Amino acid sequence: MQTTNFIEYLNGIDVDFFTGVPDSQLQPLCNYLIKSYGISKKHIIAANEGNAVAIAAGYHLSTGKISCVYLQNSGLGNVVNPIASLLNDNVYGIPSVFVVGWRGEPNVHDEPQHAYQGKITLELLELMDIAYMVLDNQTSEKEVEEKLSEFRQLLAKGKSVAFVVKKGGLSYNENIEYNNGNQLTREEIIQCITNAAKEDIVVSTTGKASRELFEIREQSGHSHKYDFLTVGSMGHSSSIALGVALNKPETRVWCIDGDGSILMHMGSMAVIGAISPRNYVHIVVNNSAHESVGGMPTVAETMNLVQVALGCGYKSAYTVDTHSDLCMILTDVGSQDGPAFIEVKSAIGARDDLGRPTNTPLENKLSFMTYLNQCK
Repeated sequence: MQTTNFIEYLNGIDVDFFTGVPDSQLQPLCNYLIKSYGISKKHIIAANEGNAVAIAAGYHLSTGKISCVYLQNSGLGNVVNPIASLLNDNVYGIPSVFVVGWRGEPNVHDEPQHAYQGKITLELLELMDIAYMVLDNQTSEKEVEEKLSEFRQLLAKGKSVAFVVKKGGLSYNENIEYNNGNQLTREEIIQCITNAAKEDIVVSTTGKASRELFEIREQSGHSHKYDFLTVGSMGHSSSIALGVALNKPETRVWCIDGDGSILMHMGSMAVIGAISPRNYVHIVVNNSAHESVGGMPTVAETMNLVQVALGCGYKSAYTVDTHSDLCMILTDVGSQDGPAFIEVKSAIGARDDLGRPTNTPLENKLSFMTYLNQCK
């Protein structure tokens, strides 16, 4: 279905505000929203999916209208609480329309982190009492119209509804290119980090950062045993690294994070600062974009992450945008007590031939744990 037609159908049930977290499966919708509304009173890209639900609730309370919340199905875990304890008709009865990208659909090849989430996606919606319709490339407009008649009645009763979108379920003819003025590539940045880290522990965030780290190790002939590749659980790599750092206090732990990831669960920075592990280096590769799922912007471009880190209790914090400055800072923090924070301004983009890890998450875990057993 054309996204423009889909939006018209949503407008027809009083939906005129959109908020959510970008998803590659929903790229046509995301591009349409940026093209039509940008970031505005009509459209807000949230820090995480629960944040989007709360924004949608506030919009309904102040206007009486219904919001559309879009997300990848991996984000359903972030919305369970606000759906169950805020939107549900046994509580406030605040209606919302969810548009959910279905990654890990059963019997469809996808990445390992999506397999179980994909399997339970529809069950989760049923458990939360959310009626849904699955959209694929064969769904007719008549079918959508009929389902909307049912949805309209449910929304009027304070219930929420959902469209679950398979790959190709929505289409949009215009491509949107996202870029910024930064020069350093993320791959160059990660190469610098691995050079500085040597045989230290590295925990990398989900998406292209972990894919690039894996390929850099391959190209350099280095072992993968030093690295934990967080292939899912967006926003939690810094906390994984904290758990490791506290239990291996004599070995430095480097966390390679992203701006979208750190925004998703920024409270982790306060915990890292409060616990204050001296062997912890937290590096945020900031391209101000959700690049791994299409490139839509984050709010990180307007933030002062260095001040945030210092305010959370990090011992030192830096921002760099050149290769020479990055190398110098990485050398410095390697001999300082942490936690240290480094924001590296990065360009948007990756190699077209960027591959994916060839070992499984379980193999990565076992190799990593074997190496950790040798560390102090």
